[in-house]
Amino acid sequence: MEWITRLMEALGSPGAGLAVALENVFPPVPSEVILPLAGFTAGQGKISLIAAILWTTAGSVVGALVLYGLGSWLGLKRMRRIADKLPFVTVSDVDKADEWFDKHGTKAVFVGRMVPVVRSLISIPAGVSGMPIAKFTLYTAAGSLVWNTALILAGYALGENYELVDRYLGWVSTAVLAALAIAVVWFVVSRVKARRS
Repeated sequence: MEWITRLMEALGSPGAGLAVALENVFPPVPSEVILPLAGFTAGQGKISLIAAILWTTAGSVVGALVLYGLGSWLGLKRMRRIADKLPFVTVSDVDKADEWFDKHGTKAVFVGRMVPVVRSLISIPAGVSGMPIAKFTLYTAAGSLVWNTALILAGYALGENYELVDRYLGWVSTAVLAALAIAVVWFVVSRVKARRS
């Protein structure tokens, strides 16, 4: 928190954008903390509210593009080779995921920008599936703009109680992580049963 505050004091709104970009790539501090803090700082008149929204959205796009680049570098062929060597995963799993992303990728990228944990991860399959970079950037920017604006305005409105945003959204993050863990366990168990039969 102190590091983010110092970053915004030193760089202003671009500091908030830099923090969000870093959070997208290596999430040391979730955006549920950064964005309301940016709103609180704007409420104190230290940074512009509009600039905070624009810079954090730009930061979200930059961070997402780094992970998109990683996915693009991996590519479908590499992912298939990796899947072939992993236990419980098959090449057809990768193909099915790629087909699903071709059909629903734009929605997944837009909505995924507003879901904790998924927000960062969704960029990798977008790159793997070869989603056009212009489309990816557009939907990432749109989804990030909605998410960032909501959390910055919440921090702006709550003032010194801006930490309440993280407290309540922390439950959402926990629920998403639990759902992902359950999905992984279900996947592994079903694969083990299939191999035994």
